[in-house]
Amino acid sequence: MAVSQTNPRAMQRLTETAFCAWLGQAHPGAQLVYHRGLLALDASINSQTPKSDARHELARVARRAWWAASQGLVHLIQRRNGPDDFTYIAIARPRPKELPATPSSVLLKEVA
Repeated sequence: MAVSQTNPRAMQRLTETAFCAWLGQAHPGAQLVYHRGLLALDASINSQTPKSDARHELARVARRAWWAASQGLVHLIQRRNGPDDFTYIAIARPRPKELPATPSSVLLKEVA
């Protein structure tokens, strides 16, 4: 999934569904940039993001990334590009032994 890193405002928006799709097929070491900017501020209700739908989707992606990290599926890192400008990256980890063969079955169980 290619994402522009030159202009944070031109970056294509990642959806929670797209994040989950990547998570389901990612090999250990695969990386996904899931946001560029200042995540806590950009996903906040007080954000300057004009569309609340985009802000809500960003919050869903951030929560799903945090959940994936808590399940041992990814490492979450951030790279500082400048003041108030970070690149947020999920790095796929080897699958834990106690999880079912596919992460999608875990996601389906959580939704049910």
